[in-house]
Amino acid sequence: MKKIAFIMLSMVLLAACNDGQKKEAKVEEVAVNNTEIKGELPELSIYNLPATWTTQNYEDIQLEDLRGNVLVMVMIYTSCKAACPRLIADMRNIEKQVPEEYLDKTKFIMVSIDPETDTPDRLNAFAKENEMEDDHWLFLRGTLEDTREFATVLAVSYKKISPIDFSHSNIISVFDEEGVLVHQQEGLGVDNTETVEAIKTEVSN
Repeated sequence: MKKIAFIMLSMVLLAACNDGQKKEAKVEEVAVNNTEIKGELPELSIYNLPATWTTQNYEDIQLEDLRGNVLVMVMIYTSCKAACPRLIADMRNIEKQVPEEYLDKTKFIMVSIDPETDTPDRLNAFAKENEMEDDHWLFLRGTLEDTREFATVLAVSYKKISPIDFSHSNIISVFDEEGVLVHQQEGLGVDNTETVEAIKTEVSN
């Protein structure tokens, strides 16, 4: 699974690099500034993706703004009544096993696969409903195109099967501080010991 995601990320980043001269110039400018401040990004870092995302707190960010944190990411949609509540439960279970002193450098991120429904208002309400208001919880929505592109990076497939329902992969991904994929777990309610260990290893590095 991780190897597939690496291949997908390489393909997406290559496409992103060729997506218009204006965008390329902007990415190059960001890359130059980033090199001066934090060093050059690894080739397979998701921080090379130029998409802008909106959080549940109505802030527009790029993934690169999260650099320096270990990211635990999953793709969900808030109106889901089947798999997503179980994915949220898995994320909560993982969070509970991460030592408290590590949480300041860890972000648990839910990326919506239904950005048309999951507005910032809806994401904000969902975060409150699920008591996910601490700083280490983050909900993101983007354009339909950027969402599909990011799903490809994570090797997540999803498909709209009714006006309110999607079928989708159940994958939780861990990225290191430089945005490079280091671990994935697939399934619902599975043993997440390896995922927790991956997080602890990356935070302590």
